[in-house]
Amino acid sequence: MSDISTPDEAGTTTTIDTGHASELAKPVEAERSVAQLEEEGDIAADYIEELLDITDLDGDIDIDARDGRAYLSVNSSSESNLRILSKPDTVVALQELTRLAVQAKTGSYSRLILDVGGSRDTRAAELSALVDHAIERIDGGAQSASLPPMSSYERKLVHDIVAGRGFTSQSEGEGRDRHTVVSRG
Repeated sequence: MSDISTPDEAGTTTTIDTGHASELAKPVEAERSVAQLEEEGDIAADYIEELLDITDLDGDIDIDARDGRAYLSVNSSSESNLRILSKPDTVVALQELTRLAVQAKTGSYSRLILDVGGSRDTRAAELSALVDHAIERIDGGAQSASLPPMSSYERKLVHDIVAGRGFTSQSEGEGRDRHTVVSRG
């Protein structure tokens, strides 16, 4: 442990005890409290509600806070046109816009997850099928199998699916090309 001494403009020396540097080096993005996550969910729900009103779509909004994220689910009890918003690319775009709306109100980045019409469950089933195909290729003699690029949230789901099946996975690549590679455990 050492101390850092720095002189200011007036020549006064300030000493910083680096023995507690680990406390100073804590991540800027600390774990959000349930109350903060609920606030994010409320802001997001207001934003989505306004969007549904503008587009004349019916939807029920459920808010949940778990695993350090706010989850917003938009569903419809009747046969509505909500399905036009449930396409994967549309959900991702709406999620980003909703996160920006939350950030504009709270001043901090949101890790909110948006689900429209069960699109997340549908995508999870698709990812599970991709993992099944990758494992078949490995069982057929391949050393590893690469999956297509996907979002960090989807890669996390893939890592969980792969681990549950007794294989290993890792993310490779940068930016939009970041993908998951599956291999034998």
